[in-house]
Amino acid sequence: MGYPRSTARQRRSLWLEHSYRPGWRSVGWLDAQDRLTGIGYGYWGGPGQWWFEEVRRGLRARRGEPDAVSVDWLTDYFELTELHVHPQAQGSGIGEALLRALARDAARSRMLLSTPEYGRARPGRAWRLYRRAGFVDVLREHLFTGDPRPFAVLGRELPLLPTDHPTHAPE
Repeated sequence: MGYPRSTARQRRSLWLEHSYRPGWRSVGWLDAQDRLTGIGYGYWGGPGQWWFEEVRRGLRARRGEPDAVSVDWLTDYFELTELHVHPQAQGSGIGEALLRALARDAARSRMLLSTPEYGRARPGRAWRLYRRAGFVDVLREHLFTGDPRPFAVLGRELPLLPTDHPTHAPE
């Protein structure tokens, strides 16, 4: 996502803290030379967690709008916290494989994630992956505290079966 090195250092302690949360799972992808080319993780979301509270705030603020969805999305969910594929390996199906691996054993009825909005630009690979996998809009143009970029919160019911949606389509 083009984060500066300082962000990676800052996130290290946060990622470690996340690994102690209930339902935490992680997956990785090694290339033919055993280099890590993809990683993803998440955990069971719930009240009191920063992301849950931020999304609930956003959903409540939009209550009554024609396209508003219910805060019921925030029950019994697995939060896909991070999913990254090395730029040179993007578009090869690794992201979908990691997503499916996390969804397979999520032990929750739905999966939620947030991703930066793409604005007027063409949707990127991550967006196309999520749409192909059946993720729908839960909250759009949401501003998380401390980040000026607008985000979309996307969700889908689980399980994510191989026959639910088309698999990876090379670009």
